[in-house]
Amino acid sequence: MIDSVFKNIYKVWRHISKAQRLKFKWLMVLLVLSSFAEILSIGAIFPFFGVLLDPEMIMQNIYIKSFFNFLGINNSNEIALPMTVIFSTIILLAALVRVLYTWLSVRLSFALGVDLSDDIYKRTLYQPYIIHVSRNSSGIINGIWVKVSEVIFYILMPLMSLIGSGLLVVSIVITLVLVTPSVALEAIGALIVLYGIIVFVTKGKLKVGSKIIAIESNNVIKNLQEGLNGIRDVLIDGSQESFSKIYKETNSKLRRAQGSNQIMGQVPNLILTSLGMILIAFLAYFLTASGGFVKMMPTLAALTLGLQRLIPNAQKVYAAWSTIAGSQSSLKDVIDLFEQPYPQDLNKEPIRSITFQKEIEIDKVSFRYSKKTPYILNGINLKIKKGSRIGFVGTTGCGKSTLLDIIMGLLTPEGGALIIDGQKVTSLNCRSWQKNISHVPQSVFLADSSIEKNIAFGVPEELIDKDKVISVAKQAQLAAIIESWPDKFQTRVGERGVQLSGGQCQRIGIARALYKNSKLIVLDEATSALDGETEKEVLASIQALSNDITIIMIAHRLNTLSFCDEIIELGEGGVVKITNNEK
Repeated sequence: MIDSVFKNIYKVWRHISKAQRLKFKWLMVLLVLSSFAEILSIGAIFPFFGVLLDPEMIMQNIYIKSFFNFLGINNSNEIALPMTVIFSTIILLAALVRVLYTWLSVRLSFALGVDLSDDIYKRTLYQPYIIHVSRNSSGIINGIWVKVSEVIFYILMPLMSLIGSGLLVVSIVITLVLVTPSVALEAIGALIVLYGIIVFVTKGKLKVGSKIIAIESNNVIKNLQEGLNGIRDVLIDGSQESFSKIYKETNSKLRRAQGSNQIMGQVPNLILTSLGMILIAFLAYFLTASGGFVKMMPTLAALTLGLQRLIPNAQKVYAAWSTIAGSQSSLKDVIDLFEQPYPQDLNKEPIRSITFQKEIEIDKVSFRYSKKTPYILNGINLKIKKGSRIGFVGTTGCGKSTLLDIIMGLLTPEGGALIIDGQKVTSLNCRSWQKNISHVPQSVFLADSSIEKNIAFGVPEELIDKDKVISVAKQAQLAAIIESWPDKFQTRVGERGVQLSGGQCQRIGIARALYKNSKLIVLDEATSALDGETEKEVLASIQALSNDITIIMIAHRLNTLSFCDEIIELGEGGVVKITNNEK
């Protein structure tokens, strides 16, 4: 288990930037200083108590005497106050170094969390479309946000604590062994045995808890998304209790597993702190009974302070280890997201850009979603002239949307090719081709922000061309209604555009396409959810667009495509019929 834990941590380490690694190395330097400060704070007890108990004996030490003579103190009766100040200063400095280390380690942990989360999100966004459609979004959202947070709180911060406390434990142990070998070795041996037993008993439960946390955290997010995204049906069906019950079951399993792992990480501290105090109490008793209490007072004080430092730090090491071990399943899920590859051509200029001046050619295109499923498209041949209006019809599942996804470069044909102006679309020039395209789906995605930001979707606010926003809104026959609202183009649309009508949402989608200066607009059943009158208004907006813009549209009703130059019927993996409209 130890080997797999460190392998997983190393996999995360590879994704940390050089700048953050450098900060981590400087943090380790501070940790070494903190360990030296801890050794000094324990070692300083001897001269401090020696001065309090027998200052004459302390002054017999040539080094201590020379130090006080340098300070202008020659009388042994005058050294108690300076020694108290020196001892207090050492303790204070040790505490300050520990506070600084804690502050910096927490800041670094969260900084690493930002980098890791950003990296995962970016990698996810760059994954091919076929990967996105094959997995559940709730698991991805949970991985990017929740599980990366778990990596911060349950991996990175505990790892910092483990390293820091571990080095302090080693320093304290070495100091105690040098100060009082026999007693220290017995006490430390007892601690090792006890922690060994605890680790042996809890490792299996931590592993089980880790798996439960990873699974149920996904289920919690999934249930929340399903319940809230489907709130209309939930309210109509009266299924609130059903969703609440599922959420309660998954949430209870998650919280119980988290609580169990927390208990196993914290309970040993309570036991071992008490055992340490009992050990010191009996040691003091035996020293008193043997008449050697005064003589052994510095040793007892050093042992007391050492154990007072050792036990909490030993507990931190164990608690950190148990937390890390109990979070391995979530860490593995995050690592899987880290393993998502970036496109090989990322940040590379296309070998040859695609401008789209003549035609789109679909040359013997075949496609299926997996080797186990039948071909949806099989050997399709089509040509679409620039500036034309093309409609697609066909039964559900005949491949209309799949063909449009291939045209938009979202899916790669298994056979054949997509050719633009005689140039084959490949992974090296696909982005160049997609810059010519805008997509208006049946349900246009609208962010919970202003109409202006939704039209200029993806453009930083400071770079939005406000005049262009108004211009494209007029072309989409949307400006008049917007100008009649109090906040005009700053009107917020609400989550998923709930404050707008269906026709207004679709026309925002069209305005968004126009803002991009797209040469090809693809409408995938963009009017199918609208009533007849609203559909006519949206179609009028589409027909009014410039003849330089190529329009490809899917619809179920033939009258919706009456403005098209050609209507192409698909079925059984290929083209069934092409109808030319005469206008």
